[in-house]
Amino acid sequence: MPFKLSDLKEHNSELLKLLTQQLPDMLWVKDLNGKYLYANKAICDGLLMAKDTDEPIGKGDVFFALREREANSDKLNWHTFGELCFNSDQVVIENGEAMKFEEYGNVKGELLYLEVYKAPFYDEDGKTIGTVGAGRDITNLKKTQLDLEKNLKILDEQREQLEYQANHDSLTDLPNRVLFMDRLQQSINIAQRYDNKVALLFIDLDHFKEINDSLGHGVGDKVLIEVSRRMKNQMRKSDTLSRLGGDEFCIILNDIIDIEDMSDIITSGMEALKEPMEINGHTLYVGMSIGVSVYPNDGNSASSLLKNADAAMYKAKGDGRNTYCFYDEAMTERAFERVFLETALRKALEEDELVVYFQPQIDARENKLVGMEALVRWEHPIMGFIYPDKFIPLAEITGMIVQLDRLVMKKALTQFKKWDKAGLNPGKLALNLAIKQIEENDFIEFIENILDCEDCSYKNIEFELTENQIMNNPEASIETLQKLSDLGISIAIDDFGTGYSSLAYLKRLPIDKLKIDRSFIKDLPQDADDAAITKTIISLCSSLNLKVIAEGVETEKQKNFILQNGCQFIQGYYYSRPLSIEDMTKYLIEHNKTI
Repeated sequence: MPFKLSDLKEHNSELLKLLTQQLPDMLWVKDLNGKYLYANKAICDGLLMAKDTDEPIGKGDVFFALREREANSDKLNWHTFGELCFNSDQVVIENGEAMKFEEYGNVKGELLYLEVYKAPFYDEDGKTIGTVGAGRDITNLKKTQLDLEKNLKILDEQREQLEYQANHDSLTDLPNRVLFMDRLQQSINIAQRYDNKVALLFIDLDHFKEINDSLGHGVGDKVLIEVSRRMKNQMRKSDTLSRLGGDEFCIILNDIIDIEDMSDIITSGMEALKEPMEINGHTLYVGMSIGVSVYPNDGNSASSLLKNADAAMYKAKGDGRNTYCFYDEAMTERAFERVFLETALRKALEEDELVVYFQPQIDARENKLVGMEALVRWEHPIMGFIYPDKFIPLAEITGMIVQLDRLVMKKALTQFKKWDKAGLNPGKLALNLAIKQIEENDFIEFIENILDCEDCSYKNIEFELTENQIMNNPEASIETLQKLSDLGISIAIDDFGTGYSSLAYLKRLPIDKLKIDRSFIKDLPQDADDAAITKTIISLCSSLNLKVIAEGVETEKQKNFILQNGCQFIQGYYYSRPLSIEDMTKYLIEHNKTI
Protein backbone atom coordinates (compact mmCIF):
# COMPACT_ATOMS: atom_id res chain seq x y z
CA MET A 1 0.00 0.00 0.00
CA PRO A 2 1.45 3.45 -0.96
CA PHE A 3 2.36 5.42 2.15
CA LYS A 4 4.03 8.71 3.11
CA LEU A 5 6.27 8.78 6.15
CA SER A 6 4.88 12.21 6.99
CA ASP A 7 1.43 10.67 7.23
CA LEU A 8 2.60 8.54 10.17
CA LYS A 9 3.31 11.61 12.27
CA GLU A 10 0.30 13.55 11.06
CA HIS A 11 -2.11 10.70 11.71
CA ASN A 12 -0.48 9.40 14.95
CA SER A 13 -3.57 10.59 16.73
CA GLU A 14 -5.18 9.81 20.02
CA LEU A 15 -7.42 7.34 18.22
CA LEU A 16 -4.37 5.49 16.90
CA LYS A 17 -2.88 5.38 20.38
CA LEU A 18 -6.15 4.13 21.80
CA LEU A 19 -6.27 1.37 19.22
CA THR A 20 -2.66 0.29 19.46
CA GLN A 21 -1.21 1.20 22.80
CA GLN A 22 -3.69 -0.89 24.79
CA LEU A 23 -3.33 -4.01 22.66
CA PRO A 24 -1.32 -6.93 24.17
CA ASP A 25 0.27 -7.61 20.77
CA MET A 26 3.46 -5.77 19.83
CA LEU A 27 3.20 -3.37 16.86
CA TRP A 28 5.96 -1.41 15.17
CA VAL A 29 7.10 0.36 12.02
CA LYS A 30 10.74 0.61 10.85
CA ASP A 31 12.53 2.43 8.05
CA LEU A 32 14.93 0.81 5.60
CA ASN A 33 17.77 1.02 8.13
CA GLY A 34 15.83 -0.75 10.85
CA LYS A 35 15.17 2.40 12.87
CA TYR A 36 11.84 2.61 14.62
CA LEU A 37 9.28 5.01 13.17
CA TYR A 38 6.62 3.76 15.50
CA ALA A 39 6.43 1.39 18.48
CA ASN A 40 3.44 0.66 20.66
CA LYS A 41 3.50 0.24 24.43
CA ALA A 42 3.56 -3.59 24.30
CA ILE A 43 6.92 -3.75 22.46
CA CYS A 44 8.40 -0.92 24.46
CA ASP A 45 7.62 -2.60 27.78
CA GLY A 46 7.93 -6.24 26.86
CA LEU A 47 10.89 -6.29 24.51
CA LEU A 48 12.87 -3.05 24.23
CA MET A 49 12.54 -1.90 27.83
CA ALA A 50 12.12 1.64 26.46
CA LYS A 51 11.22 4.53 28.81
CA ASP A 52 8.13 5.38 26.77
CA THR A 53 6.77 4.98 23.26
CA ASP A 54 8.72 7.98 21.98
CA GLU A 55 12.18 6.71 22.97
CA PRO A 56 12.48 4.01 20.23
CA ILE A 57 11.88 6.55 17.43
CA GLY A 58 15.05 6.83 15.37
CA LYS A 59 16.77 3.98 17.19
CA GLY A 60 17.29 0.32 16.34
CA ASP A 61 17.13 -2.96 18.28
CA VAL A 62 20.89 -3.03 18.97
CA PHE A 63 20.72 0.24 20.93
CA PHE A 64 18.31 -1.23 23.46
CA ALA A 65 20.06 -4.57 23.58
CA LEU A 66 23.44 -3.01 24.44
CA ARG A 67 21.89 -0.70 26.99
CA GLU A 68 20.17 -3.54 28.78
CA ARG A 69 23.29 -5.71 28.74
CA GLU A 70 25.42 -2.93 30.24
CA ALA A 71 22.80 -2.16 32.87
CA ASN A 72 22.60 -5.86 33.84
CA SER A 73 26.17 -6.99 33.16
CA ASP A 74 26.10 -9.23 36.23
CA LYS A 75 23.23 -11.22 34.71
CA LEU A 76 24.44 -13.24 31.74
CA ASN A 77 20.97 -14.05 30.44
CA TRP A 78 19.64 -10.50 30.77
CA HIS A 79 19.47 -9.09 27.27
CA THR A 80 16.75 -7.97 24.93
CA PHE A 81 15.38 -9.77 21.99
CA GLY A 82 16.84 -7.62 19.28
CA GLU A 83 20.40 -8.87 19.10
CA LEU A 84 19.26 -12.53 18.95
CA CYS A 85 16.98 -12.15 15.95
CA PHE A 86 18.12 -13.01 12.49
CA ASN A 87 18.05 -10.13 10.01
CA SER A 88 14.42 -10.59 9.10
CA ASP A 89 13.84 -6.90 8.24
CA GLN A 90 16.40 -7.11 5.45
CA VAL A 91 14.94 -10.40 4.17
CA VAL A 92 11.45 -8.85 3.95
CA ILE A 93 12.81 -5.82 2.09
CA GLU A 94 14.88 -7.88 -0.36
CA ASN A 95 12.09 -10.36 -1.10
CA GLY A 96 9.41 -7.70 -1.23
CA GLU A 97 6.84 -9.93 0.48
CA ALA A 98 5.42 -10.61 3.91
CA MET A 99 6.67 -13.42 6.11
CA LYS A 100 5.67 -15.19 9.30
CA PHE A 101 8.10 -16.85 11.68
CA GLU A 102 8.97 -17.53 15.31
CA GLU A 103 11.73 -15.87 17.28
CA TYR A 104 13.00 -16.70 20.73
CA GLY A 105 15.58 -15.44 23.18
CA ASN A 106 16.18 -14.35 26.76
CA VAL A 107 14.37 -11.23 27.84
CA LYS A 108 14.78 -10.06 31.41
CA GLY A 109 16.48 -13.39 32.14
CA GLU A 110 13.58 -15.52 30.90
CA LEU A 111 13.03 -17.38 27.66
CA LEU A 112 10.53 -15.57 25.43
CA TYR A 113 8.91 -16.93 22.27
CA LEU A 114 7.35 -14.53 19.75
CA GLU A 115 5.18 -15.27 16.78
CA VAL A 116 6.13 -12.50 14.33
CA TYR A 117 4.52 -11.10 11.17
CA LYS A 118 6.50 -8.66 8.99
CA ALA A 119 5.73 -7.01 5.68
CA PRO A 120 7.26 -4.28 3.48
CA PHE A 121 5.43 -0.96 2.95
CA TYR A 122 5.84 1.42 0.01
CA ASP A 123 5.66 5.10 -0.97
CA GLU A 124 3.37 6.57 -3.65
CA ASP A 125 5.79 5.42 -6.38
CA GLY A 126 5.74 1.82 -5.16
CA LYS A 127 9.21 2.04 -3.69
CA THR A 128 9.88 0.10 -0.49
CA ILE A 129 10.45 2.57 2.33
CA GLY A 130 10.38 0.30 5.40
CA THR A 131 8.69 -2.58 7.23
CA VAL A 132 5.72 -3.03 9.50
CA GLY A 133 5.52 -5.74 12.07
CA ALA A 134 3.41 -7.39 14.72
CA GLY A 135 4.49 -9.79 17.43
CA ARG A 136 2.61 -11.97 19.88
CA ASP A 137 4.00 -13.56 23.02
CA ILE A 138 3.47 -17.29 22.60
CA THR A 139 5.77 -18.38 25.41
CA ASN A 140 3.06 -20.19 27.40
CA LEU A 141 1.64 -21.76 24.25
CA LYS A 142 5.14 -22.84 23.20
CA LYS A 143 5.88 -24.27 26.63
CA THR A 144 2.67 -26.28 26.46
CA GLN A 145 3.58 -27.41 22.96
CA LEU A 146 7.12 -28.39 23.98
CA ASP A 147 5.85 -30.20 27.07
CA LEU A 148 3.36 -32.06 24.89
CA GLU A 149 6.07 -32.96 22.37
CA LYS A 150 8.31 -34.13 25.21
CA ASN A 151 5.56 -36.24 26.71
CA LEU A 152 4.68 -37.68 23.30
CA LYS A 153 8.34 -38.52 22.76
CA ILE A 154 8.46 -40.25 26.15
CA LEU A 155 5.28 -42.16 25.28
CA ASP A 156 6.75 -43.14 21.90
CA GLU A 157 9.94 -44.35 23.60
CA GLN A 158 7.93 -46.30 26.16
CA ARG A 159 5.75 -47.78 23.42
CA GLU A 160 8.84 -48.74 21.42
CA GLN A 161 10.42 -50.23 24.53
CA LEU A 162 7.30 -52.25 25.36
CA GLU A 163 7.00 -53.36 21.74
CA TYR A 164 10.67 -54.37 21.73
CA GLN A 165 10.29 -56.29 25.00
CA ALA A 166 7.20 -58.04 23.64
CA ASN A 167 9.13 -59.20 20.60
CA HIS A 168 12.59 -59.96 22.01
CA ASP A 169 14.10 -62.41 24.44
CA SER A 170 15.15 -60.62 27.63
CA LEU A 171 18.24 -62.79 28.17
CA THR A 172 19.87 -62.88 24.72
CA ASP A 173 18.17 -59.82 23.16
CA LEU A 174 17.28 -61.99 20.17
CA PRO A 175 13.85 -61.99 18.48
CA ASN A 176 11.46 -64.22 20.42
CA ARG A 177 8.91 -66.68 19.07
CA VAL A 178 6.32 -63.97 18.27
CA LEU A 179 8.67 -61.86 16.16
CA PHE A 180 10.32 -64.95 14.69
CA MET A 181 7.04 -66.37 13.37
CA ASP A 182 6.18 -63.00 11.82
CA ARG A 183 9.57 -62.75 10.09
CA LEU A 184 9.35 -66.35 8.92
CA GLN A 185 5.98 -65.71 7.30
CA GLN A 186 7.38 -62.55 5.67
CA SER A 187 10.30 -64.55 4.30
CA ILE A 188 7.90 -67.14 2.92
CA ASN A 189 5.80 -64.42 1.26
CA ILE A 190 8.87 -62.87 -0.40
CA ALA A 191 10.19 -66.27 -1.47
CA GLN A 192 6.81 -67.10 -2.98
CA ARG A 193 6.78 -63.83 -4.91
CA TYR A 194 10.26 -64.30 -6.37
CA ASP A 195 10.22 -68.11 -6.58
CA ASN A 196 13.06 -68.47 -4.03
CA LYS A 197 13.72 -70.93 -1.23
CA VAL A 198 13.80 -70.31 2.52
CA ALA A 199 15.48 -72.66 4.97
CA LEU A 200 14.59 -72.97 8.64
CA LEU A 201 17.12 -74.32 11.12
CA PHE A 202 15.75 -75.60 14.43
CA ILE A 203 18.62 -75.78 16.93
CA ASP A 204 18.68 -77.54 20.29
CA LEU A 205 21.79 -77.50 22.49
CA ASP A 206 23.05 -80.95 23.41
CA HIS A 207 23.10 -81.87 27.11
CA PHE A 208 22.24 -78.31 28.17
CA LYS A 209 20.03 -79.65 30.97
CA GLU A 210 23.09 -81.25 32.57
CA ILE A 211 24.81 -77.84 32.68
CA ASN A 212 21.80 -76.25 34.37
CA ASP A 213 21.37 -79.13 36.82
CA SER A 214 25.03 -79.44 37.80
CA LEU A 215 26.33 -75.86 37.59
CA GLY A 216 23.18 -73.82 38.09
CA HIS A 217 20.97 -71.63 35.93
CA GLY A 218 23.35 -68.68 36.24
CA VAL A 219 26.01 -70.58 34.32
CA GLY A 220 23.35 -71.91 31.95
CA ASP A 221 22.21 -68.36 31.15
CA LYS A 222 25.77 -67.30 30.37
CA VAL A 223 26.13 -70.30 28.06
CA LEU A 224 22.98 -69.23 26.18
CA ILE A 225 24.30 -65.67 25.83
CA GLU A 226 27.66 -66.92 24.54
CA VAL A 227 26.00 -69.33 22.11
CA SER A 228 23.86 -66.45 20.80
CA ARG A 229 26.93 -64.25 20.34
CA ARG A 230 28.86 -66.90 18.44
CA MET A 231 25.97 -67.80 16.17
CA LYS A 232 25.23 -64.14 15.35
CA ASN A 233 28.84 -63.67 14.29
CA GLN A 234 28.47 -66.50 11.74
CA MET A 235 25.23 -65.28 10.18
CA ARG A 236 24.57 -63.27 7.06
CA LYS A 237 22.84 -59.89 7.40
CA SER A 238 19.82 -61.23 5.52
CA ASP A 239 19.20 -64.01 8.05
CA THR A 240 17.32 -63.99 11.36
CA LEU A 241 18.45 -65.70 14.58
CA SER A 242 15.81 -66.21 17.25
CA ARG A 243 15.57 -67.84 20.68
CA LEU A 244 12.28 -69.67 21.01
CA GLY A 245 12.82 -70.51 24.68
CA GLY A 246 15.00 -72.72 26.88
CA ASP A 247 17.92 -73.97 24.80
CA GLU A 248 16.02 -73.83 21.50
CA PHE A 249 17.08 -71.44 18.76
CA CYS A 250 15.90 -70.95 15.18
CA ILE A 251 17.56 -69.40 12.15
CA ILE A 252 15.80 -68.21 9.00
CA LEU A 253 18.04 -68.50 5.93
CA ASN A 254 16.75 -66.37 3.06
CA ASP A 255 17.59 -66.60 -0.66
CA ILE A 256 18.74 -70.21 -0.54
CA ILE A 257 19.71 -71.69 -3.91
CA ASP A 258 20.84 -75.20 -3.07
CA ILE A 259 21.69 -77.55 -0.20
CA GLU A 260 25.36 -76.60 -0.35
CA ASP A 261 24.46 -73.04 0.72
CA MET A 262 22.70 -74.36 3.80
CA SER A 263 25.38 -76.91 4.61
CA ASP A 264 28.12 -74.28 4.55
CA ILE A 265 26.20 -72.00 6.91
CA ILE A 266 25.31 -74.87 9.25
CA THR A 267 28.88 -76.16 9.30
CA SER A 268 30.31 -72.73 10.11
CA GLY A 269 27.77 -72.37 12.93
CA MET A 270 28.70 -75.75 14.41
CA GLU A 271 32.40 -74.93 14.07
CA ALA A 272 31.81 -71.74 16.08
CA LEU A 273 30.68 -73.84 19.04
CA LYS A 274 33.62 -76.23 18.95
CA GLU A 275 35.83 -73.87 20.91
CA PRO A 276 35.38 -74.35 24.69
CA MET A 277 33.56 -71.76 26.78
CA GLU A 278 35.21 -70.45 29.92
CA ILE A 279 32.37 -69.55 32.27
CA ASN A 280 32.71 -68.96 36.02
CA GLY A 281 35.89 -71.03 36.14
CA HIS A 282 34.36 -73.92 34.19
CA THR A 283 35.56 -75.09 30.79
CA LEU A 284 32.44 -76.15 28.91
CA TYR A 285 31.96 -77.80 25.53
CA VAL A 286 28.55 -77.30 23.94
CA GLY A 287 27.27 -79.06 20.84
CA MET A 288 24.01 -78.62 19.00
CA SER A 289 21.56 -80.77 17.08
CA ILE A 290 19.96 -79.08 14.07
CA GLY A 291 16.84 -79.90 12.12
CA VAL A 292 16.34 -78.31 8.69
CA SER A 293 13.14 -77.71 6.76
CA VAL A 294 12.94 -75.91 3.43
CA TYR A 295 10.20 -73.82 1.79
CA PRO A 296 8.39 -74.86 -0.36
CA ASN A 297 9.52 -78.52 -0.24
CA ASP A 298 8.68 -79.15 3.43
CA GLY A 299 5.80 -76.75 4.03
CA ASN A 300 4.04 -73.62 2.78
CA SER A 301 3.41 -71.92 6.12
CA ALA A 302 5.49 -70.75 9.06
CA SER A 303 3.89 -73.26 11.43
CA SER A 304 4.43 -76.25 9.13
CA LEU A 305 8.08 -75.36 8.50
CA LEU A 306 8.68 -74.97 12.25
CA LYS A 307 7.00 -78.29 13.05
CA ASN A 308 8.96 -80.13 10.40
CA ALA A 309 12.30 -78.57 11.36
CA ASP A 310 11.59 -79.62 14.96
CA ALA A 311 10.98 -83.20 13.79
CA ALA A 312 14.25 -83.16 11.84
CA MET A 313 16.09 -81.89 14.91
CA TYR A 314 14.94 -84.92 16.92
CA LYS A 315 16.22 -87.10 14.11
CA ALA A 316 19.60 -85.39 14.47
CA LYS A 317 19.60 -86.16 18.18
CA GLY A 318 18.75 -89.75 17.41
CA ASP A 319 21.72 -89.92 15.05
CA GLY A 320 24.11 -89.19 17.89
CA ARG A 321 23.69 -85.46 18.52
CA ASN A 322 26.00 -82.62 17.45
CA THR A 323 24.88 -83.09 13.85
CA TYR A 324 22.13 -81.94 11.51
CA CYS A 325 19.38 -83.61 9.51
CA PHE A 326 17.05 -82.49 6.75
CA TYR A 327 13.32 -83.08 6.89
CA ASP A 328 11.38 -85.26 4.48
CA GLU A 329 7.89 -86.78 4.43
CA ALA A 330 9.13 -90.10 5.75
CA MET A 331 10.18 -88.34 8.93
CA THR A 332 6.61 -87.22 9.55
CA GLU A 333 5.48 -90.83 9.29
CA ARG A 334 8.18 -91.80 11.77
CA ALA A 335 6.97 -89.04 14.11
CA PHE A 336 3.46 -90.52 14.08
CA GLU A 337 4.99 -93.95 14.57
CA ARG A 338 6.87 -92.63 17.62
CA VAL A 339 3.62 -91.42 19.24
CA PHE A 340 1.98 -94.76 18.56
CA LEU A 341 5.00 -96.70 19.83
CA GLU A 342 5.17 -94.72 23.05
CA THR A 343 1.59 -95.59 23.90
CA ALA A 344 2.10 -99.19 22.85
CA LEU A 345 5.33 -99.50 24.86
CA ARG A 346 3.65 -98.33 28.05
CA LYS A 347 1.00 -100.98 27.46
CA ALA A 348 3.70 -103.57 26.71
CA LEU A 349 5.30 -102.97 30.09
CA GLU A 350 1.96 -103.40 31.80
CA GLU A 351 0.90 -106.50 29.83
CA ASP A 352 4.25 -108.30 29.82
CA GLU A 353 4.86 -108.22 26.06
CA LEU A 354 8.64 -107.90 26.46
CA VAL A 355 10.68 -111.08 26.26
CA VAL A 356 14.36 -111.82 26.82
CA TYR A 357 16.64 -113.46 24.29
CA PHE A 358 20.17 -114.64 25.00
CA GLN A 359 23.22 -114.53 22.72
CA PRO A 360 26.16 -116.83 23.59
CA GLN A 361 29.65 -115.44 24.25
CA ILE A 362 32.39 -117.85 23.23
CA ASP A 363 36.04 -118.39 24.06
CA ALA A 364 37.18 -118.96 20.46
CA ARG A 365 40.50 -120.40 21.53
CA GLU A 366 38.89 -123.13 23.61
CA ASN A 367 35.61 -123.20 21.61
CA LYS A 368 33.83 -122.95 24.95
CA LEU A 369 30.78 -121.00 26.18
CA VAL A 370 31.86 -118.38 28.74
CA GLY A 371 28.63 -116.49 29.09
CA MET A 372 25.68 -114.86 27.38
CA GLU A 373 24.20 -111.41 26.87
CA ALA A 374 20.54 -110.81 27.73
CA LEU A 375 18.76 -108.93 24.95
CA VAL A 376 15.21 -107.62 25.10
CA ARG A 377 12.67 -108.18 22.34
CA TRP A 378 9.10 -106.94 22.00
CA GLU A 379 6.41 -109.35 20.83
CA HIS A 380 3.62 -106.99 19.83
CA PRO A 381 0.24 -108.68 19.25
CA ILE A 382 -0.32 -106.78 15.97
CA MET A 383 3.06 -105.52 14.73
CA GLY A 384 4.81 -108.74 15.60
CA PHE A 385 8.48 -108.95 16.56
CA ILE A 386 10.00 -105.50 17.30
CA TYR A 387 13.76 -105.12 17.70
CA PRO A 388 15.27 -102.96 20.44
CA ASP A 389 16.68 -100.30 18.08
CA LYS A 390 13.04 -99.30 17.52
CA PHE A 391 11.93 -98.91 21.13
CA ILE A 392 14.99 -98.58 23.42
CA PRO A 393 15.76 -94.97 22.30
CA LEU A 394 12.06 -94.16 22.83
CA ALA A 395 12.18 -95.68 26.31
CA GLU A 396 15.21 -93.52 27.13
CA ILE A 397 13.56 -90.31 25.94
CA THR A 398 10.27 -90.97 27.73
CA GLY A 399 11.85 -92.18 30.99
CA MET A 400 10.50 -95.72 30.65
CA ILE A 401 14.00 -97.16 30.39
CA VAL A 402 14.40 -97.67 34.15
CA GLN A 403 11.23 -99.75 34.41
CA LEU A 404 12.14 -101.64 31.22
CA ASP A 405 15.70 -102.35 32.41
CA ARG A 406 14.54 -103.70 35.72
CA LEU A 407 11.93 -105.89 34.08
CA VAL A 408 14.53 -107.39 31.74
CA MET A 409 16.99 -107.90 34.61
CA LYS A 410 14.44 -109.81 36.66
CA LYS A 411 13.38 -112.04 33.77
CA ALA A 412 16.97 -112.71 32.69
CA LEU A 413 18.20 -113.45 36.22
CA THR A 414 15.28 -115.77 36.93
CA GLN A 415 15.99 -117.84 33.81
CA PHE A 416 19.77 -117.69 34.25
CA LYS A 417 19.45 -119.11 37.77
CA LYS A 418 17.28 -121.97 36.44
CA TRP A 419 20.01 -122.96 33.97
CA ASP A 420 22.64 -122.68 36.66
CA LYS A 421 20.66 -124.91 39.05
CA ALA A 422 20.11 -127.41 36.23
CA GLY A 423 23.87 -127.73 35.87
CA LEU A 424 23.93 -126.32 32.32
CA ASN A 425 26.94 -124.06 33.06
CA PRO A 426 25.61 -120.81 31.53
CA GLY A 427 28.82 -118.96 32.48
CA LYS A 428 28.43 -115.22 33.13
CA LEU A 429 25.27 -113.20 32.43
CA ALA A 430 25.81 -109.81 30.76
CA LEU A 431 23.03 -107.30 31.32
CA ASN A 432 22.71 -103.95 29.52
CA LEU A 433 22.48 -101.02 31.88
CA ALA A 434 21.08 -97.58 30.95
CA ILE A 435 22.79 -94.57 32.48
CA LYS A 436 19.46 -93.38 33.90
CA GLN A 437 19.33 -96.61 35.86
CA ILE A 438 22.51 -95.92 37.81
CA GLU A 439 21.31 -92.37 38.48
CA GLU A 440 18.39 -93.76 40.51
CA ASN A 441 18.87 -93.35 44.27
CA ASP A 442 17.76 -96.91 44.99
CA PHE A 443 19.80 -98.56 42.23
CA ILE A 444 22.40 -100.34 44.38
CA GLU A 445 19.72 -101.45 46.83
CA PHE A 446 17.62 -102.77 43.93
CA ILE A 447 20.57 -104.77 42.52
CA GLU A 448 21.38 -106.32 45.90
CA ASN A 449 17.75 -107.24 46.51
CA ILE A 450 17.14 -108.80 43.10
CA LEU A 451 20.39 -110.81 43.12
CA ASP A 452 19.76 -112.04 46.65
CA CYS A 453 16.14 -112.85 45.81
CA GLU A 454 17.17 -114.90 42.76
CA ASP A 455 20.06 -116.39 44.71
CA CYS A 456 22.52 -115.39 42.00
CA SER A 457 26.25 -115.17 42.60
CA TYR A 458 27.48 -111.59 42.14
CA LYS A 459 30.61 -112.82 40.34
CA ASN A 460 28.47 -114.38 37.62
CA ILE A 461 26.90 -111.02 36.71
CA GLU A 462 28.27 -108.41 34.33
CA PHE A 463 26.79 -105.02 33.51
CA GLU A 464 27.39 -103.38 30.13
CA LEU A 465 27.25 -99.62 29.65
CA THR A 466 27.98 -97.73 26.46
CA GLU A 467 30.99 -95.48 26.28
CA ASN A 468 28.97 -92.32 25.62
CA GLN A 469 26.62 -92.98 28.53
CA ILE A 470 29.48 -93.15 31.01
CA MET A 471 31.15 -90.00 29.67
CA ASN A 472 27.99 -87.93 30.06
CA ASN A 473 28.73 -87.76 33.78
CA PRO A 474 31.97 -89.65 34.40
CA GLU A 475 32.43 -88.67 38.06
CA ALA A 476 28.98 -89.90 39.09
CA SER A 477 29.43 -93.01 36.94
CA ILE A 478 32.74 -93.85 38.62
CA GLU A 479 31.20 -93.65 42.08
CA THR A 480 28.24 -95.93 41.30
CA LEU A 481 30.20 -98.40 39.20
CA GLN A 482 32.76 -98.69 41.96
CA LYS A 483 29.99 -99.78 44.34
CA LEU A 484 28.96 -102.46 41.85
CA SER A 485 32.57 -103.58 41.49
CA ASP A 486 32.93 -103.77 45.28
CA LEU A 487 30.01 -106.20 45.28
CA GLY A 488 31.95 -108.47 42.89
CA ILE A 489 29.94 -107.56 39.78
CA SER A 490 31.93 -107.15 36.54
CA ILE A 491 31.69 -103.97 34.45
CA ALA A 492 32.09 -103.86 30.66
CA ILE A 493 32.09 -100.89 28.27
CA ASP A 494 29.90 -101.63 25.27
CA ASP A 495 30.37 -100.18 21.75
CA PHE A 496 33.93 -99.16 22.64
CA GLY A 497 35.63 -96.94 20.07
CA THR A 498 32.48 -95.16 18.89
CA GLY A 499 32.42 -92.53 21.64
CA TYR A 500 34.78 -89.99 23.12
CA SER A 501 36.04 -91.54 26.35
CA SER A 502 39.20 -90.15 27.84
CA LEU A 503 42.05 -92.54 28.60
CA ALA A 504 42.44 -90.72 31.92
CA TYR A 505 38.88 -91.69 32.85
CA LEU A 506 39.35 -95.15 31.40
CA LYS A 507 42.09 -95.77 33.95
CA ARG A 508 39.88 -94.56 36.79
CA LEU A 509 36.76 -96.51 35.84
CA PRO A 510 36.37 -99.84 37.70
CA ILE A 511 35.91 -101.76 34.46
CA ASP A 512 36.90 -105.34 33.66
CA LYS A 513 36.21 -105.59 29.94
CA LEU A 514 35.94 -103.62 26.69
CA LYS A 515 33.60 -104.64 23.90
CA ILE A 516 34.83 -103.84 20.38
CA ASP A 517 31.92 -102.33 18.49
CA ARG A 518 30.50 -104.25 15.54
CA SER A 519 31.13 -101.25 13.24
CA PHE A 520 34.87 -102.05 13.38
CA ILE A 521 34.31 -105.78 12.84
CA LYS A 522 31.97 -105.91 9.84
CA ASP A 523 34.61 -105.04 7.20
CA LEU A 524 37.46 -107.09 8.66
CA PRO A 525 39.97 -108.13 7.62
CA GLN A 526 40.04 -106.26 4.31
CA ASP A 527 39.47 -102.71 5.69
CA ALA A 528 42.86 -101.37 6.80
CA ASP A 529 41.44 -98.66 9.07
CA ASP A 530 39.11 -101.06 10.91
CA ALA A 531 41.96 -103.54 11.23
CA ALA A 532 44.24 -100.89 12.75
CA ILE A 533 41.54 -99.72 15.20
CA THR A 534 40.73 -103.28 16.28
CA LYS A 535 44.38 -104.09 16.88
CA THR A 536 44.79 -100.87 18.88
CA ILE A 537 41.83 -101.65 21.15
CA ILE A 538 43.10 -105.17 21.77
CA SER A 539 46.57 -103.80 22.57
CA LEU A 540 45.07 -101.17 24.86
CA CYS A 541 43.19 -103.84 26.82
CA SER A 542 46.37 -105.85 27.17
CA SER A 543 48.22 -102.79 28.51
CA LEU A 544 45.44 -101.97 30.99
CA ASN A 545 45.00 -105.60 32.02
CA LEU A 546 41.41 -105.65 30.74
CA LYS A 547 39.50 -108.44 29.03
CA VAL A 548 38.30 -107.75 25.51
CA ILE A 549 35.43 -109.23 23.52
CA ALA A 550 34.46 -108.60 19.88
CA GLU A 551 30.76 -108.34 19.01
CA GLY A 552 29.15 -108.68 15.61
CA VAL A 553 31.48 -111.44 14.35
CA GLU A 554 29.77 -113.16 11.43
CA THR A 555 32.45 -114.83 9.29
CA GLU A 556 35.33 -117.19 9.82
CA LYS A 557 37.77 -114.63 8.41
CA GLN A 558 36.64 -112.12 11.02
CA LYS A 559 36.99 -114.71 13.79
CA ASN A 560 40.46 -115.72 12.66
CA PHE A 561 41.69 -112.12 12.38
CA ILE A 562 40.43 -111.26 15.87
CA LEU A 563 41.82 -114.44 17.40
CA GLN A 564 45.21 -114.02 15.72
CA ASN A 565 45.50 -110.49 17.10
CA GLY A 566 44.92 -111.46 20.71
CA CYS A 567 41.15 -111.34 21.29
CA GLN A 568 39.80 -114.78 22.21
CA PHE A 569 36.28 -113.85 23.34
CA ILE A 570 33.70 -113.47 20.59
CA GLN A 571 29.99 -112.78 20.29
CA GLY A 572 28.10 -112.79 17.00
CA TYR A 573 26.17 -114.67 14.35
CA TYR A 574 29.23 -116.75 13.48
CA TYR A 575 28.52 -118.73 16.65
CA SER A 576 24.86 -118.00 17.25
CA ARG A 577 22.06 -115.52 16.82
CA PRO A 578 20.22 -114.32 19.93
CA LEU A 579 18.11 -117.25 21.14
CA SER A 580 14.78 -117.59 22.88
CA ILE A 581 14.69 -119.28 26.29
CA GLU A 582 13.65 -122.56 24.67
CA ASP A 583 16.37 -122.45 22.01
CA MET A 584 19.02 -121.30 24.50
CA THR A 585 18.14 -124.24 26.72
CA LYS A 586 18.71 -126.61 23.78
CA TYR A 587 21.98 -124.81 22.96
CA LEU A 588 23.25 -125.23 26.53
CA ILE A 589 22.32 -128.91 26.58
CA GLU A 590 24.12 -129.57 23.29
CA HIS A 591 27.12 -127.53 24.37
CA ASN A 592 27.44 -129.41 27.64
CA LYS A 593 27.54 -132.69 25.73
CA THR A 594 30.83 -131.62 24.15
CA ILE A 595 32.48 -130.68 27.44
